[in-house]
Order: sequence, then C-alpha cells, then structure tokens
Amino acid sequence: MTDSTTFPTDFLWGGATAANQIEGAYNEGGKGLSIQDVMPQGITTPRADGPTDDNLKQVAIDFYHRYAEDIALFAEMGFKTFRFSIAWSRIFPLGDETLPNEEGLAFYDRVIDECEKHGIEPLVTISHYETPLHLADTYDGWVNRDMIGFYERYARVLFARYGARVKYWLTFNEINSVLHAPLMSGGINTPKDQLSKTDLYQAIHNELVASALATKAARELAPSAQIGCMVLAMPAYPLSPDPDDVMASMTTERTNLAFGDIHVRGEYPGYYLRSLRDQGVELVITDEDRALLKENTVDFVSFSYYMSVAETADESKRVIGKGNIMGGVRNPTLKESEWGWQIDPVGLRIVLNQFWDRWQKPLFIVENGLGAKDQLVEIDGTKTVIDDYRIDYLNDHLVQVGEAITDGVDVMGYTSWGCIDLVSASTAQLSKRYGFIYVDRNDDGSGTLDRYKKKSFHWYAEVIRSNGASLTR
Repeated sequence: MTDSTTFPTDFLWGGATAANQIEGAYNEGGKGLSIQDVMPQGITTPRADGPTDDNLKQVAIDFYHRYAEDIALFAEMGFKTFRFSIAWSRIFPLGDETLPNEEGLAFYDRVIDECEKHGIEPLVTISHYETPLHLADTYDGWVNRDMIGFYERYARVLFARYGARVKYWLTFNEINSVLHAPLMSGGINTPKDQLSKTDLYQAIHNELVASALATKAARELAPSAQIGCMVLAMPAYPLSPDPDDVMASMTTERTNLAFGDIHVRGEYPGYYLRSLRDQGVELVITDEDRALLKENTVDFVSFSYYMSVAETADESKRVIGKGNIMGGVRNPTLKESEWGWQIDPVGLRIVLNQFWDRWQKPLFIVENGLGAKDQLVEIDGTKTVIDDYRIDYLNDHLVQVGEAITDGVDVMGYTSWGCIDLVSASTAQLSKRYGFIYVDRNDDGSGTLDRYKKKSFHWYAEVIRSNGASLTR
C-alpha cells in the first residue's frame, strides 16, 4: 500500500476529454465545421472534402445533449476536476469573425454550471485538435501568421466570459504533436509530405507566440486563473549503452522538450536553433515575438503520458513497432497495448522528475490511460465491463506518480484520459476504449449511447476517496 500522505490533500483527481471526441452535434447550436469533420479515420488517411456519414465524431457520444448525466457520473466517482476543451468553431464558426456565437458560449456556461453544482473544478483546453475548417482551407492553418490574431481574439472571449469561473487553462493540446500530425494539431491543410520544413516550423513559432499572447490575456482578464502549456511527453531511452545511441535518444527527447523550454524559459534553446540551421530553416521572428515569449511564461506545465520509446543511431537496429506513431523504435523490454503502445509505468516517474528538475514549475498529468477493447457483460442483472487490465495499468502508473511526489516533485493533479469512452483521436474508433464509463456505441455507428459503469469506475472512486491510499504496489 502507498502511504496515504503521499498525495497532497489538494491533489486534483479527475478525468480528461476533448470536445471533438465527445460532444457530437457537429452542426447544432450555430457550430461551424472543424478539421475533425473532415477526418473520418483520424490521422490514418488523408482528409475528406467535407463531412461524411462514416465520421463517428458527428455524433461521438452525444455529450452535447447528455453533459449533465455524464458530469453527475464524474461526481459520483469523486472528481475534483474535469478537463474538457472548448470547440473553437462553436464560438467562432469560421474562426476569423469579429463577433462570437452566443449559442456556443451559452453551451459551455451550462457545462460549467454542472461542474460547479458538483464541486468540480473545470480544467479548460482552449485548442484541442479542432481548428475551424475555414481557417485550414483559407489560411493553411498555423502556417499563416494571421492565425495568431484569430486565436488571441478567441482566447480573450473565453477569458472574459469564463475567467471568473475557470481557474485552470491550457493553451494548446500536445502542441509538439504538430511535428507528426500537422492537420490535426496545427490545422495545416497542406499534406504532410508536401509541407516544407520552413512552413512547419513557422507554424510552430506562430502557435508559441499565440500561446504567450493567451497567457498575457489571461493575466489581464482572469488574474486569479492559472495558465499552462500542454505537451506530449515521451521519454526516449538509448537502445544500448553505445554513446551514439545515448546521443540519438537525447536528440529525440529534445524535439519534445523544446516546447516546454520555450513556454517556461521564454526563449528558443540553442539546440533547437541549431536543429533549425541544420535543416536550412529560417523563421520570421520579430523583436515583439521575442519579448512576448520572454514576458509571458506559463504558470505550470501539463502533459500527456502514454508510452516511452527507444532510440538508436544504428539503422540496422531500427525496429519500428506499430505503436511508434510519434517516432522512436520499439523497446524490447516492454509489453504493448492492443494498439502497440508500449506500457511503461516507471517512465511516468522518470518524466515527472525530468520535467521538475528542468523547469521547476508545478506539473499536471492531464492525460494517461489504456486504450483497449472492452466487452460489455451482465452480472447479477447489471451491465458492466470487467476491466482489470485497465485497473492494473492505471494503478501501476499512479504508484509511480506517488513515488515522484515522494521524490519531491510538485504534482498538481492527474486526469485520466477518456474518463468516459470517446472517439479515438488517432484512429477515430470507438472500440479503442479508455473510460471508466462504457458508452454503448460501436465503430459502425450502432448502439444506444447508454452509459454503464465499468469495474474501474468503482476502483477509481475508491482511489479518489482514499487520496491514493487504496493503490497497491
């Protein structure tokens, strides 16, 4: 058993979601189209020309109409916080308008009302893989510097409307994922294989400046709020003790660490600038940009953690697993999920210590979980899922969070990804389930959308109630 004093008394236990993966109602309430409405298979195929009937995200799990029921279930588990995103195209249907859509703003008022009713702190992501489609089609997304102004206007509307009610904000979800999924992460319409390095890194710069402007706006309009960045954390281990492998792993890790370095330190690190030079990339960076980055660093660092990878400089040893969708090579010492994501609980402790040592900013684990194929069964007349594999995964990761806290790391909270089943971002499947709550909907779109508590629902409720004391080593 862990020591019940390991987790701070104000630790923020909860769950995490994204609007495009849960809300549905893609054309209701004045909402415009987003890039997700033309990504019916996630990042696995090229985008479609427009919405198609095979896109599960059009309905998703119908959170738009069932949010009160779902938030009540989160409260039953004891959630202290609920991470959700605001769909940019609900607020600005095209993205470049001057005035927001009141019907969209009112929807999130109602969501926040339900959170407040149950004593749950909202943790809001401003942009979570759902750039308005018009901005992708007309401006090529974040490649275009005009996006900075559109995003700042959007963020200011959110802070003015919800700033007194929302204490925790994240500017961009997994901002470093733009390197691997330019359309999903950056709204960049140019196909990845045709996108120049200069345009890709200029898009990254534009997002970083926008993030700094949002941080500045939050301090002006919501001074009691805290604003953080959000990065995809993926430690890279050397495949062997060969110094060249160690160097390869460090280089891979730095592609992710750079985003935190810039958000926390307010300037581009030397290794990043060298990488740009080596790739022949010349960015347009103004003196005003540099000042904005330096003067508007984040209050905390949040991150997702699902897997680690290995790295090697030896091309003959580059064995790529099916889960290596974000780089790296397969680690032969680790087991894998059904989707090939390597399971590494100790890696979470490593990341927490690395980030704390590096940045000395409070850390927030805002995504972690196991995607698996669940089977709905009936026991004593009650439908449920016996998901011991999920319980084991989460237990082992949370034990390592406790170890990191004991190491002296300042960890604000933990929100399990997909606390209710949702549509997968990478593959747009519903069969890749993460939740404590089973949603009766299948990959072919069939199902009742009824909600059922899995075994893990009751397990997580006890973890929260005991503040981690119920975890087993």
